Amino acid sequence: MKNYLQFGFISLTLLFLTSCNNDDENNINPEPTNLVTLKTHSATPNFLKTTSEFSGVNIYPLLSSEDILPESPAFVYGSMADGAGLIKNENDTYTLINNIEADFAIARITLDKTFKPIKGEHILNATATANTAQCSGSLITPEEHGFGPLYLSGGEWGGASKGVFVTDPLREANSASFAQMLPAMGQWSTENAVAIGQNAYPDKTVVFIGDDHSNNETPSGQLGMYVGDKGDLYGGQLFALRVTDDSIDFEVDMLEGETYPIDFVALQETQIDMLDAEAKTKGAMGFSRLEDIDWRRGSAANNREIYFCVTGRKKPGLVGKGTTYGRVYKVTLNENDPKGAGTITCVLDGDKLNGKAKYFHSPDNILVTNNYAYIQEDPNGYFDTADKTHFARLYQYNLVTGELKTVLECDQATAETQGYGTTNGIWEITGMIDISDIVGVDETFMLITQNHGWEGGFTDPNANTSPWTGEGSMIYTINGLER
Repeated sequence: MKNYLQFGFISLTLLFLTSCNNDDENNINPEPTNLVTLKTHSATPNFLKTTSEFSGVNIYPLLSSEDILPESPAFVYGSMADGAGLIKNENDTYTLINNIEADFAIARITLDKTFKPIKGEHILNATATANTAQCSGSLITPEEHGFGPLYLSGGEWGGASKGVFVTDPLREANSASFAQMLPAMGQWSTENAVAIGQNAYPDKTVVFIGDDHSNNETPSGQLGMYVGDKGDLYGGQLFALRVTDDSIDFEVDMLEGETYPIDFVALQETQIDMLDAEAKTKGAMGFSRLEDIDWRRGSAANNREIYFCVTGRKKPGLVGKGTTYGRVYKVTLNENDPKGAGTITCVLDGDKLNGKAKYFHSPDNILVTNNYAYIQEDPNGYFDTADKTHFARLYQYNLVTGELKTVLECDQATAETQGYGTTNGIWEITGMIDISDIVGVDETFMLITQNHGWEGGFTDPNANTSPWTGEGSMIYTINGLER
Protein backbone atom coordinates (compact mmCIF):
# COMPACT_ATOMS: atom_id res chain seq x y z
CA MET A 1 0.00 0.00 0.00
CA LYS A 2 2.77 2.34 0.87
CA ASN A 3 4.45 1.84 -2.49
CA TYR A 4 1.12 2.14 -4.31
CA LEU A 5 0.24 5.34 -2.56
CA GLN A 6 3.67 6.71 -3.25
CA PHE A 7 3.35 5.83 -6.93
CA GLY A 8 -0.11 7.34 -7.03
CA PHE A 9 1.16 10.53 -5.44
CA ILE A 10 4.00 10.72 -7.90
CA SER A 11 1.65 10.05 -10.79
CA LEU A 12 -0.76 12.75 -9.69
CA THR A 13 2.14 15.14 -9.15
CA LEU A 14 3.49 14.47 -12.62
CA LEU A 15 0.03 14.95 -14.06
CA PHE A 16 -0.34 18.22 -12.16
CA LEU A 17 3.08 19.44 -13.25
CA THR A 18 2.37 18.43 -16.82
CA SER A 19 -0.86 20.38 -16.69
CA CYS A 20 0.98 23.40 -15.28
CA ASN A 21 3.56 23.22 -18.04
CA ASN A 22 0.82 23.13 -20.66
CA ASP A 23 -0.80 26.18 -19.06
CA ASP A 24 2.54 28.00 -19.11
CA GLU A 25 2.83 27.31 -22.78
CA ASN A 26 -0.68 28.34 -23.70
CA ASN A 27 -2.15 30.70 -21.13
CA ILE A 28 0.24 31.93 -18.47
CA ASN A 29 2.51 34.88 -19.31
CA PRO A 30 2.31 34.43 -23.07
CA GLU A 31 4.76 36.25 -25.29
CA PRO A 32 3.54 39.82 -25.76
CA THR A 33 1.83 40.38 -29.07
CA ASN A 34 2.57 43.58 -30.95
CA LEU A 35 -0.72 44.75 -32.45
CA VAL A 36 0.81 47.67 -34.35
CA THR A 37 -0.15 47.59 -38.01
CA LEU A 38 1.42 50.18 -40.25
CA LYS A 39 -1.26 51.30 -42.67
CA THR A 40 -3.04 54.36 -44.04
CA HIS A 41 -5.55 55.88 -41.63
CA SER A 42 -6.04 59.33 -43.16
CA ALA A 43 -8.63 60.27 -45.77
CA THR A 44 -6.00 62.50 -47.38
CA PRO A 45 -3.85 60.92 -50.12
CA ASN A 46 -0.10 60.48 -49.96
CA PHE A 47 1.74 63.49 -51.41
CA LEU A 48 5.30 62.30 -50.76
CA LYS A 49 7.19 60.88 -53.72
CA THR A 50 10.30 58.78 -53.15
CA THR A 51 13.30 58.70 -55.45
CA SER A 52 14.05 55.47 -57.30
CA GLU A 53 16.76 54.54 -54.81
CA PHE A 54 14.19 54.56 -52.00
CA SER A 55 11.32 52.98 -53.94
CA GLY A 56 11.08 50.20 -51.35
CA VAL A 57 10.16 52.63 -48.58
CA ASN A 58 6.51 52.46 -47.50
CA ILE A 59 4.63 55.68 -46.76
CA TYR A 60 1.30 55.76 -44.95
CA PRO A 61 -0.77 58.93 -44.39
CA LEU A 62 -1.65 58.70 -40.70
CA LEU A 63 -3.59 61.89 -39.90
CA SER A 64 -4.47 65.14 -41.63
CA SER A 65 -6.41 68.30 -40.89
CA GLU A 66 -9.49 67.01 -42.68
CA ASP A 67 -9.74 63.81 -40.65
CA ILE A 68 -12.31 63.29 -37.89
CA LEU A 69 -11.21 61.23 -34.89
CA PRO A 70 -13.88 58.93 -33.44
CA GLU A 71 -13.39 59.78 -29.75
CA SER A 72 -13.10 63.55 -30.33
CA PRO A 73 -15.04 64.46 -33.50
CA ALA A 74 -14.75 68.21 -32.79
CA PHE A 75 -10.95 68.10 -32.63
CA VAL A 76 -9.16 69.84 -35.51
CA TYR A 77 -5.59 68.85 -36.38
CA GLY A 78 -4.41 72.38 -36.91
CA SER A 79 -2.26 74.71 -38.91
CA MET A 80 1.46 74.20 -39.47
CA ALA A 81 2.05 71.14 -37.31
CA ASP A 82 5.71 70.93 -36.31
CA GLY A 83 7.83 69.24 -33.64
CA ALA A 84 6.66 66.00 -32.07
CA GLY A 85 7.37 63.22 -29.59
CA LEU A 86 5.82 59.76 -29.11
CA ILE A 87 5.23 57.82 -25.87
CA LYS A 88 3.99 54.25 -25.39
CA ASN A 89 1.43 54.02 -22.61
CA GLU A 90 1.14 51.26 -20.02
CA ASN A 91 -2.02 49.95 -21.72
CA ASP A 92 -0.14 49.59 -25.04
CA THR A 93 -1.77 52.65 -26.60
CA TYR A 94 0.34 55.58 -27.74
CA THR A 95 0.46 59.32 -27.04
CA LEU A 96 1.75 61.74 -29.66
CA ILE A 97 2.68 65.23 -28.47
CA ASN A 98 2.71 67.62 -31.43
CA ASN A 99 3.35 71.34 -31.74
CA ILE A 100 0.76 73.20 -33.83
CA GLU A 101 2.96 76.12 -34.80
CA ALA A 102 0.49 78.55 -36.38
CA ASP A 103 -2.17 77.87 -33.75
CA PHE A 104 0.41 78.71 -31.05
CA ALA A 105 -0.53 75.47 -29.31
CA ILE A 106 0.46 71.89 -28.46
CA ALA A 107 -1.82 68.96 -29.31
CA ARG A 108 -1.99 65.51 -27.75
CA ILE A 109 -3.17 62.70 -30.00
CA THR A 110 -4.03 59.22 -28.74
CA LEU A 111 -3.40 56.20 -30.97
CA ASP A 112 -4.84 52.79 -30.15
CA LYS A 113 -2.91 49.53 -29.85
CA THR A 114 -2.87 49.13 -33.64
CA PHE A 115 -1.46 52.66 -34.08
CA LYS A 116 -4.67 54.20 -35.34
CA PRO A 117 -5.37 57.81 -34.25
CA ILE A 118 -8.57 57.85 -32.19
CA LYS A 119 -8.56 61.04 -30.10
CA GLY A 120 -7.13 64.55 -30.13
CA GLU A 121 -7.01 67.40 -27.63
CA HIS A 122 -4.82 70.36 -26.74
CA ILE A 123 -2.61 70.50 -23.66
CA LEU A 124 -1.29 74.02 -24.35
CA ASN A 125 -3.26 76.73 -26.10
CA ALA A 126 -2.66 80.21 -27.50
CA THR A 127 -3.63 81.84 -24.22
CA ALA A 128 -0.89 79.92 -22.42
CA THR A 129 1.75 80.73 -25.03
CA ALA A 130 0.70 84.39 -25.44
CA ASN A 131 0.24 83.67 -29.16
CA THR A 132 3.85 82.53 -29.50
CA ALA A 133 4.53 79.89 -32.16
CA GLN A 134 5.59 76.49 -30.86
CA CYS A 135 8.06 75.27 -33.45
CA SER A 136 10.27 72.23 -33.04
CA GLY A 137 9.94 70.08 -29.94
CA SER A 138 11.59 67.16 -28.18
CA LEU A 139 10.87 64.66 -25.41
CA ILE A 140 12.84 64.03 -22.25
CA THR A 141 12.33 60.38 -21.27
CA PRO A 142 13.56 58.07 -18.50
CA GLU A 143 15.03 55.75 -21.12
CA GLU A 144 17.21 58.37 -22.81
CA HIS A 145 17.69 60.99 -20.10
CA GLY A 146 17.11 59.33 -16.75
CA PHE A 147 14.01 61.38 -15.87
CA GLY A 148 10.74 62.51 -17.39
CA PRO A 149 8.63 62.26 -19.41
CA LEU A 150 8.66 65.98 -20.19
CA TYR A 151 8.18 67.80 -23.48
CA LEU A 152 10.35 70.79 -24.48
CA SER A 153 9.20 73.22 -27.14
CA GLY A 154 10.52 76.48 -28.52
CA GLY A 155 8.64 79.78 -28.54
CA GLU A 156 9.94 81.38 -31.73
CA TRP A 157 7.72 84.04 -33.30
CA GLY A 158 4.40 85.82 -32.97
CA GLY A 159 4.00 86.58 -29.28
CA ALA A 160 6.41 87.63 -26.58
CA SER A 161 7.04 84.25 -24.93
CA LYS A 162 10.28 83.60 -26.77
CA GLY A 163 11.94 80.94 -24.73
CA VAL A 164 11.79 77.29 -23.75
CA PHE A 165 8.48 75.77 -22.67
CA VAL A 166 8.30 72.58 -20.60
CA THR A 167 5.05 70.60 -20.57
CA ASP A 168 3.97 67.44 -18.82
CA PRO A 169 2.73 65.26 -21.71
CA LEU A 170 0.22 63.59 -19.35
CA ARG A 171 -1.29 66.79 -17.94
CA GLU A 172 -5.05 67.35 -17.95
CA ALA A 173 -6.36 69.10 -21.05
CA ASN A 174 -8.35 71.51 -18.86
CA SER A 175 -5.01 73.03 -17.81
CA ALA A 176 -4.18 74.03 -21.41
CA SER A 177 -4.37 77.76 -20.66
CA PHE A 178 -1.43 77.58 -18.25
CA ALA A 179 2.17 77.24 -19.41
CA GLN A 180 5.47 76.64 -17.70
CA MET A 181 8.73 78.05 -19.04
CA LEU A 182 12.37 77.49 -18.16
CA PRO A 183 13.87 80.92 -17.36
CA ALA A 184 17.38 79.57 -16.80
CA MET A 185 17.54 78.58 -20.49
CA GLY A 186 17.10 82.18 -21.60
CA GLN A 187 14.98 83.95 -24.16
CA TRP A 188 15.81 83.36 -27.81
CA SER A 189 13.87 83.18 -31.06
CA THR A 190 13.68 79.57 -29.94
CA GLU A 191 13.39 76.99 -32.70
CA ASN A 192 14.03 74.04 -30.43
CA ALA A 193 15.45 72.85 -27.13
CA VAL A 194 16.95 69.35 -27.08
CA ALA A 195 18.34 67.44 -24.11
CA ILE A 196 21.10 65.08 -25.23
CA GLY A 197 21.42 61.48 -24.07
CA GLN A 198 22.35 60.88 -20.43
CA ASN A 199 25.33 58.72 -21.38
CA ALA A 200 27.16 61.77 -22.73
CA TYR A 201 27.61 63.13 -19.18
CA PRO A 202 26.01 60.75 -16.63
CA ASP A 203 25.86 63.28 -13.79
CA LYS A 204 24.53 66.20 -15.88
CA THR A 205 21.57 67.28 -17.97
CA VAL A 206 22.71 69.14 -21.08
CA VAL A 207 20.18 70.96 -23.27
CA PHE A 208 20.95 72.64 -26.60
CA ILE A 209 18.88 75.59 -27.80
CA GLY A 210 18.52 76.73 -31.42
CA ASP A 211 18.21 80.49 -31.95
CA ASP A 212 16.37 81.31 -35.21
CA HIS A 213 17.48 84.95 -35.16
CA SER A 214 16.95 86.53 -38.59
CA ASN A 215 19.18 89.62 -38.53
CA ASN A 216 19.68 91.07 -42.03
CA GLU A 217 23.17 92.47 -41.46
CA THR A 218 24.95 90.12 -39.06
CA PRO A 219 24.40 86.36 -38.62
CA SER A 220 22.96 86.32 -35.10
CA GLY A 221 21.48 82.88 -34.49
CA GLN A 222 23.45 81.33 -31.65
CA LEU A 223 23.78 77.77 -30.39
CA GLY A 224 22.84 77.97 -26.73
CA MET A 225 23.68 75.31 -24.19
CA TYR A 226 22.25 74.79 -20.71
CA VAL A 227 24.12 72.59 -18.22
CA GLY A 228 22.57 71.50 -14.91
CA ASP A 229 22.82 68.64 -12.47
CA LYS A 230 21.06 65.54 -13.75
CA GLY A 231 17.34 66.19 -13.85
CA ASP A 232 17.69 69.91 -13.06
CA LEU A 233 16.14 72.21 -15.67
CA TYR A 234 16.02 75.30 -13.45
CA GLY A 235 19.27 75.93 -11.59
CA GLY A 236 22.00 75.35 -14.16
CA GLN A 237 24.25 77.62 -16.23
CA LEU A 238 23.65 78.99 -19.72
CA PHE A 239 26.38 79.07 -22.39
CA ALA A 240 26.84 79.87 -26.11
CA LEU A 241 29.15 78.27 -28.67
CA ARG A 242 32.31 80.19 -29.53
CA VAL A 243 34.76 79.35 -32.33
CA THR A 244 38.24 79.89 -30.90
CA ASP A 245 40.14 80.01 -34.21
CA ASP A 246 41.15 83.68 -34.63
CA SER A 247 40.87 83.40 -38.42
CA ILE A 248 37.10 82.76 -38.22
CA ASP A 249 34.94 85.87 -37.97
CA PHE A 250 31.73 84.62 -39.60
CA GLU A 251 30.13 81.25 -40.19
CA VAL A 252 30.97 81.19 -43.92
CA ASP A 253 34.67 81.46 -43.02
CA MET A 254 34.33 77.83 -41.94
CA LEU A 255 34.81 75.62 -45.00
CA GLU A 256 32.90 72.42 -45.67
CA GLY A 257 34.79 69.42 -44.32
CA GLU A 258 37.24 71.46 -42.22
CA THR A 259 37.26 71.17 -38.43
CA TYR A 260 37.67 74.17 -36.13
CA PRO A 261 38.19 74.50 -32.36
CA ILE A 262 35.35 75.66 -30.11
CA ASP A 263 34.38 76.14 -26.51
CA PHE A 264 31.28 77.45 -24.75
CA VAL A 265 31.25 80.85 -23.06
CA ALA A 266 29.15 81.39 -19.92
CA LEU A 267 26.22 83.82 -20.14
CA GLN A 268 24.56 85.65 -17.28
CA GLU A 269 21.71 87.46 -19.07
CA THR A 270 18.43 85.78 -19.93
CA GLN A 271 16.30 88.61 -21.43
CA ILE A 272 16.33 88.26 -25.23
CA ASP A 273 18.02 91.53 -26.25
CA MET A 274 20.50 91.59 -23.37
CA LEU A 275 21.30 87.91 -23.90
CA ASP A 276 21.99 88.51 -27.60
CA ALA A 277 24.23 91.49 -26.81
CA GLU A 278 26.18 89.60 -24.15
CA ALA A 279 26.70 86.60 -26.42
CA LYS A 280 28.06 88.81 -29.20
CA THR A 281 30.29 90.73 -26.82
CA LYS A 282 31.78 87.48 -25.58
CA GLY A 283 32.48 86.23 -29.10
CA ALA A 284 29.71 83.69 -29.60
CA MET A 285 29.45 82.50 -33.20
CA GLY A 286 26.42 83.78 -35.10
CA PHE A 287 24.62 81.73 -37.75
CA SER A 288 22.05 82.80 -40.34
CA ARG A 289 18.95 81.35 -38.68
CA LEU A 290 20.01 78.38 -36.61
CA GLU A 291 17.12 75.94 -36.74
CA ASP A 292 16.70 72.37 -35.54
CA ILE A 293 19.17 70.35 -33.44
CA ASP A 294 19.63 66.68 -32.66
CA TRP A 295 22.22 64.34 -31.12
CA ARG A 296 23.63 61.09 -32.37
CA ARG A 297 22.26 57.88 -30.88
CA GLY A 298 24.41 54.98 -29.78
CA SER A 299 27.50 55.12 -27.57
CA ALA A 300 28.42 57.83 -25.04
CA ALA A 301 30.84 59.24 -27.60
CA ASN A 302 28.04 59.31 -30.16
CA ASN A 303 25.80 61.17 -27.72
CA ARG A 304 28.44 63.93 -27.62
CA GLU A 305 28.00 64.54 -31.36
CA ILE A 306 25.50 67.34 -32.00
CA TYR A 307 24.11 68.17 -35.45
CA PHE A 308 22.16 71.29 -36.38
CA CYS A 309 20.68 72.98 -39.44
CA VAL A 310 21.23 76.58 -40.43
CA THR A 311 18.48 77.39 -42.92
CA GLY A 312 20.12 80.48 -44.48
CA ARG A 313 19.00 83.95 -45.43
CA LYS A 314 19.38 85.87 -48.69
CA LYS A 315 20.07 89.50 -47.85
CA PRO A 316 22.73 91.89 -49.25
CA GLY A 317 24.05 92.64 -45.78
CA LEU A 318 24.76 88.97 -45.12
CA VAL A 319 26.89 88.28 -48.21
CA GLY A 320 30.25 86.90 -47.12
CA LYS A 321 28.99 86.42 -43.57
CA GLY A 322 26.10 83.99 -43.39
CA THR A 323 24.91 81.06 -45.47
CA THR A 324 22.30 81.71 -48.15
CA TYR A 325 20.98 78.27 -49.06
CA GLY A 326 21.71 76.48 -45.80
CA ARG A 327 24.24 74.33 -44.01
CA VAL A 328 24.46 71.39 -41.61
CA TYR A 329 27.05 71.47 -38.82
CA LYS A 330 28.50 68.84 -36.53
CA VAL A 331 29.72 69.76 -33.05
CA THR A 332 31.87 67.28 -31.14
CA LEU A 333 31.78 67.99 -27.43
CA ASN A 334 34.59 67.62 -24.93
CA GLU A 335 34.70 64.13 -23.45
CA ASN A 336 34.71 65.29 -19.83
CA ASP A 337 33.20 68.77 -19.75
CA PRO A 338 30.43 69.98 -22.08
CA LYS A 339 31.68 73.58 -21.93
CA GLY A 340 35.29 72.57 -22.59
CA ALA A 341 37.31 72.51 -25.79
CA GLY A 342 35.58 70.73 -28.67
CA THR A 343 35.27 71.03 -32.43
CA ILE A 344 32.83 72.18 -35.11
CA THR A 345 32.64 71.05 -38.72
CA CYS A 346 30.41 72.23 -41.55
CA VAL A 347 29.59 68.81 -42.97
CA LEU A 348 27.20 70.02 -45.70
CA ASP A 349 27.27 73.42 -47.42
CA GLY A 350 24.37 74.34 -49.71
CA ASP A 351 26.23 77.41 -50.97
CA LYS A 352 28.74 75.22 -52.83
CA LEU A 353 26.86 75.09 -56.13
CA ASN A 354 28.93 72.16 -57.39
CA GLY A 355 29.20 70.40 -54.04
CA LYS A 356 27.38 67.34 -52.72
CA ALA A 357 24.79 69.57 -51.01
CA LYS A 358 24.16 71.64 -54.16
CA TYR A 359 20.45 70.75 -54.04
CA PHE A 360 19.99 72.20 -50.55
CA HIS A 361 17.19 74.74 -50.40
CA SER A 362 16.86 75.82 -46.76
CA PRO A 363 17.52 72.74 -44.61
CA ASP A 364 15.41 73.33 -41.53
CA ASN A 365 14.80 70.22 -39.46
CA ILE A 366 17.02 67.28 -38.57
CA LEU A 367 16.75 63.82 -37.04
CA VAL A 368 19.90 61.89 -36.10
CA THR A 369 20.02 58.13 -35.53
CA ASN A 370 23.05 55.94 -34.86
CA ASN A 371 24.27 56.02 -38.45
CA TYR A 372 22.29 58.66 -40.36
CA ALA A 373 21.01 62.21 -40.26
CA TYR A 374 17.67 62.88 -41.94
CA ILE A 375 17.51 66.49 -43.12
CA GLN A 376 14.19 68.15 -43.89
CA GLU A 377 13.69 71.29 -45.98
CA ASP A 378 11.53 74.39 -45.62
CA PRO A 379 12.34 76.21 -48.89
CA ASN A 380 12.67 79.98 -48.50
CA GLY A 381 11.87 80.62 -52.18
CA TYR A 382 15.45 80.98 -53.44
CA PHE A 383 14.94 79.22 -56.78
CA ASP A 384 18.20 80.58 -58.17
CA THR A 385 19.56 77.49 -59.90
CA ALA A 386 18.04 74.44 -61.57
CA ASP A 387 19.37 72.27 -58.73
CA LYS A 388 17.49 74.33 -56.16
CA THR A 389 14.25 74.54 -58.11
CA HIS A 390 12.22 71.85 -56.39
CA PHE A 391 9.69 71.32 -53.63
CA ALA A 392 10.69 70.43 -50.07
CA ARG A 393 12.90 67.36 -49.85
CA LEU A 394 14.04 64.83 -47.29
CA TYR A 395 17.72 63.87 -47.44
CA GLN A 396 19.65 60.99 -45.89
CA TYR A 397 23.20 61.81 -44.76
CA ASN A 398 25.48 58.88 -43.87
CA LEU A 399 27.39 59.87 -40.73
CA VAL A 400 30.16 57.37 -41.46
CA THR A 401 30.78 57.76 -45.20
CA GLY A 402 29.52 61.32 -45.70
CA GLU A 403 27.26 60.26 -48.58
CA LEU A 404 24.16 62.40 -49.14
CA LYS A 405 21.05 61.03 -50.86
CA THR A 406 17.62 62.41 -51.66
CA VAL A 407 14.91 60.22 -50.11
CA LEU A 408 11.71 61.96 -51.20
CA GLU A 409 10.09 65.21 -52.26
CA CYS A 410 6.68 66.74 -51.66
CA ASP A 411 4.50 66.06 -54.71
CA GLN A 412 2.71 69.39 -54.78
CA ALA A 413 1.85 69.14 -58.46
CA THR A 414 -0.35 66.11 -57.79
CA ALA A 415 -1.72 67.72 -54.64
CA GLU A 416 -2.79 70.79 -56.59
CA THR A 417 -4.72 68.69 -59.12
CA GLN A 418 -6.61 67.08 -56.22
CA GLY A 419 -7.46 70.35 -54.51
CA TYR A 420 -4.86 70.34 -51.76
CA GLY A 421 -3.31 73.77 -52.18
CA THR A 422 -1.31 75.13 -55.07
CA THR A 423 2.26 74.87 -56.27
CA ASN A 424 2.82 78.50 -55.27
CA GLY A 425 2.72 77.87 -51.52
CA ILE A 426 5.81 75.76 -50.86
CA TRP A 427 5.32 73.13 -48.18
CA GLU A 428 7.67 72.33 -45.32
CA ILE A 429 8.84 68.88 -44.19
CA THR A 430 9.30 68.76 -40.44
CA GLY A 431 8.88 66.90 -37.16
CA MET A 432 10.55 63.65 -38.21
CA ILE A 433 11.12 61.23 -35.31
CA ASP A 434 12.39 57.65 -35.10
CA ILE A 435 9.63 55.56 -33.49
CA SER A 436 11.07 52.10 -34.22
CA ASP A 437 11.82 51.14 -30.62
CA ILE A 438 8.56 52.64 -29.33
CA VAL A 439 6.20 50.78 -31.68
CA GLY A 440 8.37 47.66 -31.94
CA VAL A 441 8.73 47.83 -35.73
CA ASP A 442 12.26 48.47 -37.01
CA GLU A 443 13.05 51.27 -39.47
CA THR A 444 9.82 53.13 -38.66
CA PHE A 445 9.51 56.91 -38.52
CA MET A 446 6.92 59.66 -38.33
CA LEU A 447 7.15 62.73 -40.53
CA ILE A 448 5.00 65.86 -40.85
CA THR A 449 4.25 68.27 -43.67
CA GLN A 450 2.99 71.82 -43.38
CA ASN A 451 0.78 72.07 -46.47
CA HIS A 452 0.95 75.79 -47.16
CA GLY A 453 -1.86 76.90 -49.45
CA TRP A 454 -4.23 74.12 -48.41
CA GLU A 455 -6.87 76.42 -47.00
CA GLY A 456 -9.68 74.98 -44.94
CA GLY A 457 -9.99 76.96 -41.74
CA PHE A 458 -8.04 74.22 -39.96
CA THR A 459 -7.76 75.77 -36.51
CA ASP A 460 -9.34 74.21 -33.45
CA PRO A 461 -11.02 76.88 -31.29
CA ASN A 462 -9.77 75.01 -28.23
CA ALA A 463 -6.26 75.81 -29.46
CA ASN A 464 -6.79 79.36 -30.71
CA THR A 465 -10.00 81.36 -30.98
CA SER A 466 -8.39 83.74 -33.50
CA PRO A 467 -6.98 81.66 -36.39
CA TRP A 468 -3.72 82.85 -37.91
CA THR A 469 -3.65 80.89 -41.18
CA GLY A 470 -5.94 77.84 -41.06
CA GLU A 471 -3.74 75.90 -43.49
CA GLY A 472 -3.67 72.12 -43.35
CA SER A 473 -1.10 69.69 -41.98
CA MET A 474 -0.36 65.98 -42.39
CA ILE A 475 1.39 63.24 -40.42
CA TYR A 476 2.86 60.22 -42.18
CA THR A 477 4.24 56.92 -40.94
CA ILE A 478 7.27 55.79 -42.94
CA ASN A 479 8.82 52.33 -42.87
CA GLY A 480 11.97 51.06 -44.53
CA LEU A 481 14.53 53.81 -43.87
CA GLU A 482 17.85 52.78 -42.37
CA ARG A 483 18.79 53.84 -38.87
